[in-house]
Order: sequence, then C-alpha cells, then structure tokens
Amino acid sequence: MRAAATILRSITVFAALAAAWLPACSRTPPAPAEPPKPPEVTVSEVVARSVTDYEEFTGRMAAKESVEVRARVRGYLNKVNFVDGQMVKAGMVLFEIDPRTFEAELRNAEGQKAQWIAKKDKAKADVSRYEELVPTGAASAQDLDKASAELGEAIAAVSSADATIEQAKLNLEFAKITAPIDGQISNARVTKGNLIQSGPGDDEVLTTIVALDPIYVYFDVDERTILRFRERYHAGATEGQALPTVDQMEIPLELGLTNEDGFPNKGVIDFSNNQVDPSTGTVQVRGRFDNSKRIFKPGYFARVRVPVSDSYDALLVSDTALGTDQGQKFVLVVNDQGVVEKRFIKPGPLQDDGLRVVSEGLKPAEWIVVNGLQRARPGKPVTPERADMPVIGVTTENTKSEPGSDDAKATGH
Repeated sequence: MRAAATILRSITVFAALAAAWLPACSRTPPAPAEPPKPPEVTVSEVVARSVTDYEEFTGRMAAKESVEVRARVRGYLNKVNFVDGQMVKAGMVLFEIDPRTFEAELRNAEGQKAQWIAKKDKAKADVSRYEELVPTGAASAQDLDKASAELGEAIAAVSSADATIEQAKLNLEFAKITAPIDGQISNARVTKGNLIQSGPGDDEVLTTIVALDPIYVYFDVDERTILRFRERYHAGATEGQALPTVDQMEIPLELGLTNEDGFPNKGVIDFSNNQVDPSTGTVQVRGRFDNSKRIFKPGYFARVRVPVSDSYDALLVSDTALGTDQGQKFVLVVNDQGVVEKRFIKPGPLQDDGLRVVSEGLKPAEWIVVNGLQRARPGKPVTPERADMPVIGVTTENTKSEPGSDDAKATGH
C-alpha cells in the first residue's frame, strides 16, 4: 500500500508539471520593436530676392553753422532778450549793453567835427582873401602859405572826425548784441548787471548758437571703400572728362540713431576731404540730412551706411541657420528624401531683416534647417516641418528654438 501511494504522488507531480509546461510552449514570440522616428527639425526655403550691398560706419553729428556770441564793446549788461534754448532768427537782439557811454562819445565826436568844419570855413576864407591881397602887396606870401596850411589841417581834421563819428555809431550799434545766424541758442552765461568784456577768451563768450537744419554727420571711410565708391559712381565717365565732385554725385546715405532699428533716415553725401589721413588710412566724409523736425542734435552718435553696389538678385538665409566648421560657414540642407546634407557656403552681407546673402553653395528652392541643427546629422534622415524663413521681428511657433538649444552656435558633426 505504501508503494502504491508513492507511485500515485509521483504521477500527480508529473501531471502538474506537464500542465504548466504545455501552455508556455504554445505562447507566440514578441514582435520586434519599431525603429525610432527621425528627429524633427524646422526647415525653410532659401529666399530669393533683389538686394544691395552696403558699407556701414559710425560718426558724429555736427551743426552746419556754430557761433560763439561775444561782445564787441565793453559795458554793463542791461537786458537779456531770449529764453535759454529757444530758436532765434538772424538779427534778433539778444543782449543790450548800457548805451549811454556810447551815446556821449557819439555826441562828442559830432561836436569835434563841427569845430573843425568851422575852422575849415575860416581857413578857406583866409586863403581866398590872401590870394587877392598878395598881388597888390597888401599881404605877404607867408600869410597865404599859413592860411593854406590851416585849410589843409582843417580838411584832414574833418575827415578824421567823420571816422570817429562812424566808430562811435558802431560802438552804439554794438551795444545791442544780435544773433548772426538762424538757429537754436544755448543758455545765457551772463546776467543783467554784469560787466561785459570784449575779447577772444572763453570767459567772454556770452552764449552759443547752432544751426540745426540741415544737419551734418561726419564719419571716416577706409581706402578700400573709397575705391569701391570710385568704381561705382565714376563708371561711365568718358576719357578726358572731368570727374564729378562728391556733391554733384549726390551719393545716397542712410542713418540710424542709437535708439532706432535699421537706418530709417535718408540723406546725401555732400563733401569728402581732399586727402587720406596717412596715420589711419581713412578719409573724412560728410553727409547732409534734413532736420526740419529737430530730431537730431549736434554731437549725437550715428550709424550710417552707404550703398556700394547696384541692386542684384541673391539667395538669402537666416543668419541663425549658419554653422561653423573649422572656420568655414555651412548650412544643413534637407533633400527630397528627407536626408540632411552639409553644404559649405560663402556668406555675404547681412541684411536689415537678419537674412544673410549667400554668394556660393546654395541653389534656389532648396530647404535648409533653421531650427534643430543639433538634432540633425549629415547623411541621416530627419522629419522636416516647413516654415517661413525667420527674420528679425517675426517669430512663429515653427521657428522658435527649443529651451536650452544653441542652434546659432552649431558646429560640424
């Protein structure tokens, strides 16, 4: 009985193991994992449009005319006839010096002239009388000579008195100090009651006036750019013909202030210096701008640019899409199969909207990676999402960079 029980237990254990093993053998093996999806990147079509090359410079604004107002005569100040900073017209009386001293000098000069006129009339009468008496012996020749000398002295004294009167009139006129030009006046450096001195020193400057319209901007241009100007603006001149001057060429000039984007203000170049500075290799150039709205002031820092080429057709890409590999610029092009190609390019000038001219290396209608450069690998497929070429001031969901990305500094892979 004991042996039969042992056999029965063995059969039971075997049956249980068989029941557990048979379902396991009938299971289907797992399916293979799907390959990973190519990384997503944003691509934009290369922009084709007409552009113009510019050279940019920095300069300072200066007034067309600037005058230091000084007194021409000495005296005590009676009146100040302007408000600090106001616009004035040429001839406007700015300061008035006490005129009584000059009025007295004028009256004295006029009195001196009257005395000499009387002496001249007497001497003239004496000469006429002696000319009649000398032939009769009633007067000597010496008397005639003396009368003639007194007449000449009186005539000279009258002429001198006229000059003294003229000077006295000028001094009286100079007691009213007028504006020599139209423009904006500075503050009065002296007040009523002060003694005004005439002279060249800084202490004798009463105020200053600057002409604001038009206004100038001065900047230095290097020799290379000067030669490009010559090639463009002197092209077509016949042999032997005198080249036009800078003001005759009316070279356009664009200007932007420190708080302005781009170069919204238009002017012309109207002067260039007659020689190159050998220490810097540059020539000073001047531009003229309308300032009727009083936007500009002398001394402002200015950014200026000058066109150095005619308009031409070009291909452009976003400057942030460019990468650098061992000093060479490249972009990542996505072909029709969705595969990335590394394309070395020759970059050109940067445009106002942040697009860079590409001189060599791209063809029209190609698509380049503008977002996700770090995820793209040359020779590998990507999942492209098309969007407009990003420009300055225009941002869309498709052109935004991911947080922490550094596409603008992408390097070769």
